[in-house]
Amino acid sequence: MRRRLPPVALDQPIGRLRRGAADPTHRRTAAGWWRATRTPQGPVLLRLVGEGTHTLVEAWGAGAEWAVETAEELLGLHDDRSGFRPGRGIVGELHRRHPQLRIGRTNAVTEALIPSIIEQKVTGKEAFGAWARLIRRYGEPAPGPAGWAGSPASGMRLQPSPEQWTQIPSWEWRRSMVEDKRSAAVVRVARRAAALERTLDAADPDTALRSLPGVGAWTSAEVRAVAHGDPDAWSVGDYHVPREIVHALTGQVCPRETADARATELLQPWLGHRLRVQLLVMASGLRPERHGPRRSLPTHLPR
Repeated sequence: MRRRLPPVALDQPIGRLRRGAADPTHRRTAAGWWRATRTPQGPVLLRLVGEGTHTLVEAWGAGAEWAVETAEELLGLHDDRSGFRPGRGIVGELHRRHPQLRIGRTNAVTEALIPSIIEQKVTGKEAFGAWARLIRRYGEPAPGPAGWAGSPASGMRLQPSPEQWTQIPSWEWRRSMVEDKRSAAVVRVARRAAALERTLDAADPDTALRSLPGVGAWTSAEVRAVAHGDPDAWSVGDYHVPREIVHALTGQVCPRETADARATELLQPWLGHRLRVQLLVMASGLRPERHGPRRSLPTHLPR
């Protein structure tokens, strides 16, 4: 199936879904993006290409119809920016520089929650390595061109289904550098996948998500930012983001210990659109210099 939509700068709404450059579920090529995902109708492989006056969306697999019909939401074409008042300061300037920034929604809660749990309290390098290993070992091949020799999508894979996540042996989690606490949280949420998807229609999805053991403020925000398209779901508690926001808005370097509170205070004028401000800051490249030794990666393996 295929469909033409208005032009979109694809790197912003799709690029932030990729979990590292080696993520088997997302691939960027010179022409555009490929995305392998599960839908309520079944698996699908999406191809998204910017073609000047429009964005071409193509899909293969049992979920193709659903994926094409909801592509406008994925790309943020329904993003409601009413009520966002950037002002005349740095946020206004960043908004003028990036007027096409959009917040999309995948409508796939479990798909967003599981990698967010894997990313809890570890470095991006460790989390992305674990993610790629688990998907390659336990994810199914994506439909269509993913199985065609020579295709730009060759070898792409789907996330495991919720049932498949629950069947991964404990030693495989440890071999992938995911300790028991995070793997147990993944199994718990996989067993509640149907209930998680209902948070798409919940009046308060944050409370619903945080009622699950192992899901705190940061994890909930990461999920709502992607699956729900919540423009206020900024990355509170992140290792880097609060300091980057403080630096961009004030020019000051804030200690990590106080960065959350300071960023929360600074973002107050844009309540309801704090994720939008965060994405503008991230798109700008304004961030404090990183000093000091690199953090070493823990093994999480038994000694």
